[in-house]
Parts: sequence; C-alpha cells; structure tokens
Amino acid sequence: MSAASWCARLVLAGLALVLAGCAALPAPTPMPKSFADAAGPTTPLGRIAAVGAPPASQSLSGLRLLPEGPSAFNARIALARRATRSIDAQYYILQDDPVGLAFLRELRDAAGRGVRVRLLVDDLYTAGKDDLFALLAAQPNFELRLFNPLAVRSGPQALRLALSLGDARRVNRRMHNKLFVVDNSFAITGGRNIADEYFMRSDRANFIDMDVLAAGPVVPELSATFDDYWNSAQVRVLGSMVMLPADTPVNRERLDRLLHGAVAALPEPAVDALGQTPVTTELDAGRIAWIWGDARVLADTPKKITIEDAEASFADSVTQRTVAAMWGASSEVVMVSPYFIPGNDGVALMKEGVERGVRMIVITNALDATDESLVYAGYARYRLRMLKAGVKMYELGAKLATRDKQLGDFRSSSGRLHAKLAMVDRRRLFIGSMNLDGRSARLNTEVGLLVDSPALAAQFDKLIPLRSLGAYALELDATGERVQWIEYEPDGSSRTLSAEPGASWLGGLKDWLLLMLLPEDML
Repeated sequence: MSAASWCARLVLAGLALVLAGCAALPAPTPMPKSFADAAGPTTPLGRIAAVGAPPASQSLSGLRLLPEGPSAFNARIALARRATRSIDAQYYILQDDPVGLAFLRELRDAAGRGVRVRLLVDDLYTAGKDDLFALLAAQPNFELRLFNPLAVRSGPQALRLALSLGDARRVNRRMHNKLFVVDNSFAITGGRNIADEYFMRSDRANFIDMDVLAAGPVVPELSATFDDYWNSAQVRVLGSMVMLPADTPVNRERLDRLLHGAVAALPEPAVDALGQTPVTTELDAGRIAWIWGDARVLADTPKKITIEDAEASFADSVTQRTVAAMWGASSEVVMVSPYFIPGNDGVALMKEGVERGVRMIVITNALDATDESLVYAGYARYRLRMLKAGVKMYELGAKLATRDKQLGDFRSSSGRLHAKLAMVDRRRLFIGSMNLDGRSARLNTEVGLLVDSPALAAQFDKLIPLRSLGAYALELDATGERVQWIEYEPDGSSRTLSAEPGASWLGGLKDWLLLMLLPEDML
C-alpha cells in the first residue's frame, strides 16, 4: 500500500473518531407492548404439534433435530405458510441475499393474510437494509424492531462502527439469539442465522450447523423469552429510527422489486442424514415424527448487555447453566463450538473432569475453516494445555468436511463449523446460539434448549463419527510439547501433519499483535 493510501486511511480514521463523539441515539419514544398469542394450541398448527403427545402430566416436549441446511430452511418456510395467528422471529443476522429475501417474503405474505408478524433483529449487521425494513414495517400486521441499535443509520458497516466508537462499550454487546416461533405452537432455535451460507447456498463457504424443531410446553416458554426482548428497554421500534413510508401501491411495488431476488424452496433429499422425511411432508400428513423429551429453555435476559461487572453478567447466564450441566457429567462430555476459548478456568475444569474419569471431547474449527482467525488464535493459546490434560480434540477442516456427504452438498464451496452443541453422558443435550467463549458468556445474549433425552442424544451421536467428520484429530508429538494434526483419508489411512493447516506467518503475526491489545472476552 502506498504512503498516500496510508495517509488517507489515517485521515479518515481520525475524522471518524471526531465524528464518533457526535453520534448518539435519539431519545427513546413510548413503545407499545405486545405478547405471544395464547391461542396456539387451538390453531391448525397447534393441533398437528400435539398429535402423539404423551399425557400432559409428563410435561414432555416434541423435538426434532434439523442437521441439514436446506431442510432447516424449508421447515421455516413451511411453517410460515401455514401460520394463521402469529409469527415471532428473532435473529442476530438477517441478510438481504436470496435466502434472507425468501424468508422476508414469506413473513410479508403471512402478514398479508392477517397473521401478526413480529420481527426482531440485532442492529449490528443491518447496514443498507433500512429501506427494505421500512417498507416491510409499513405493511399491515408487520412490526419490526431493532435490538441495541447503532446511532448511525447510513453507510457500510465499518463506517457505522467507526462513527459509534464514542459508544463502543454498548455497541460491543449484541443479541446473538436465533428463534422462530409460529402460532405459539412450533419453534425453531439453534445456531443458524438467516443468510445463504447457513443453508448451503454460498459458492464460497457454507456452515455446518444445527437447529431443533420443537413443540409442546417448551414453545410457550420460548415465546416468553421473545416477549422479554420485544418489550425490553434495549429495543427500538424501527419507525423511531427511520421514516416509514406510506403503505401505497407504489411502495408495495417497490417492496416486490426488492424481494425479487428471493430463492424458492431449496431442494432437499427424501430423507435427511438421520433418516427423517421433510418437515413439509410431515405437516401435509398432519403428524410430525417427534422425539419426546424433557426440555428446558435457557435464555439470557436482554438486560445482560447493561451489566458492567463481568461475574454478575456471567451469573445465571446460558453459559453458566450449560457449563454447570456439563460439569455434572459422570462419563463423557462432547463440546461442539465454532469459536472455542476456554480460558484458564475452563482448562482447569476439563482437566479435573479427565482426572475424575470423564472423557472430554472438543470439536471446533481448524484455522483453514474458521471465519474468525483472531478467535482461533485466542483458542490456540490453550490447545497444548488441553491436550496435555487429556482432552480429546478435533478441528474441522475446510476441505475435509466436504468429503462427508451427510454434512451437506457443498458443491465447490468449503465447509465451516457453526453448530453450538454439548452432549453430557449421552443423554443430556444443549442446542442453541451460545459459543463456548467469553463473548457469549459475558457480553452477548444467547438462547437455547437443554434437553434430557437419550434418544435425541443418540441422534446427535450418530452425526459425529469423529474419524469421518472431516476433522483433524489433534495429538501431542513424540516430545509431548508440540501439536500435530492427524488427517484421515477416505480409504481409512491417515497422515500426520506437523504444520498447522491454513497457517501463514503474516496472518499469525497480525493475530498475535491484536491479541496483545484486545481483552480475551472481546474476541
């Protein structure tokens, strides 16, 4: 880069710092409260959800894993098209790519049928979407709110963040939740945001992820968490941030044009990796093949982003409660997290578990698969200590993952892990939005389910045969002081790599320098 280019960047950065002091949210305006529709069980979807349910005295919920992207997307679309009363959607990222536009189109169409639609989006990644969102919010029955909004509405994300540096502490804390509830009868939660790469539609890299479809007592509990966020002081009505256009034929045509790039329903196989038929097919038949289990909602309060004390923020969080469940294990803990930074306390707990005879397994991304190399560098600081403590470790490889066809059809793209799961003693399973890192523990809000069901845990276990997962197995070398990566070939053979897959000296230097500047919880 030329000296002139560096000078121009420094000038722009300085200007952004000056302007950042001027950027501030407008004063909050009164916001009407609303709550989940209590009529869920009496709707057509409510009746389907209840088919085959055990006696109410058992308080069991119906659960079904959604391991494949196209099937998880089509399930959302199928439910939206059958909604008769309400749709509540809450997402960290909702892009205006073909998948995101298809999702928004279905919400728009549902609102046009008289269904009440409430859409709550974290504001971090909404750059350039105000016009689309405003046109949607102008439709009858369609409400849109932003969580923890940035004061600056225009410009690309980098500029909006630069102009928000004066409010960096607040802006750094985000709503990471992913939740979709229809007619207060069906809910989908898990790791997937709404964008092409979460549903195997990217030509560059696609995420391996996991959602769970739920019905029964757990759904009203999830709806209650949505209401907490929807009515919280951390949320602003879109119309208080941008001008909403009039609902006119001309503006409806504008909205149609903006939604024109939406993808149709995605092609999916007759059965998925678990042998399950599509949710659309089962809804048409009037019965979902549920696994019934004891499910509890774990949800952070939206006020978490206002708590200054790190330990107070961690107390009773989704992370704290999930960690408590994991360290109650008697035989085995499997932790799956794309962004995994255990910290000194986490390493100590894993070492203690191994010493008690508990098999500790960690599955995360390799450097060549991660989309956050700085987070990976933070994790790598603990890797050798974990191996020495006896923790079994696997790193998903970007190209290795595409060999395993049960993980999805990657076409020419590479694979990245994005699922957030934990299995305890092959009977308790956490599925949700929480990563095993300090950001999820203390800064961001999260939601998920903790399920007691050996049958559901067995399904998860079926999806992770470790040697065919497309992951490197990590081991200590002969000296016991260096990490080596074992790559398993399709023919059953293996080869040992002493160099970290995807590493470069320049990238490593950049991340090392940044790690010296940033607190670990900010990674």
